[in-house]
Amino acid sequence: MAAARPSATLSSPQQVLDRQSLQQPYPNGRVIVLDDDINTFQHVVECLVRIIPAMTPDRAWELAHRIDGSGSAEVWSGPLEQAELYHQQLGAEGLTMAPLERG
Repeated sequence: MAAARPSATLSSPQQVLDRQSLQQPYPNGRVIVLDDDINTFQHVVECLVRIIPAMTPDRAWELAHRIDGSGSAEVWSGPLEQAELYHQQLGAEGLTMAPLERG
């Protein structure tokens, strides 16, 4: 006697997990630079323009002024993996960084 084949409409536990994981959005990260008494406006601007994709000098100056005036500014947000890279690179240049935020 042949074993009954499972119905095509039934899902295995792995198929359910795969389907659920595909529906979850990729996590985002927020890169935030903090104000400090070490870095000059010029250094912050040069780092932002060199490291953050599509960052213009004018936008970098706006962000540098926001960092100085408000104590911090979000300089980039997007996929977590890229956020981690930019956070590391800006920190390596001596900028004072807030912990990488998810979201």
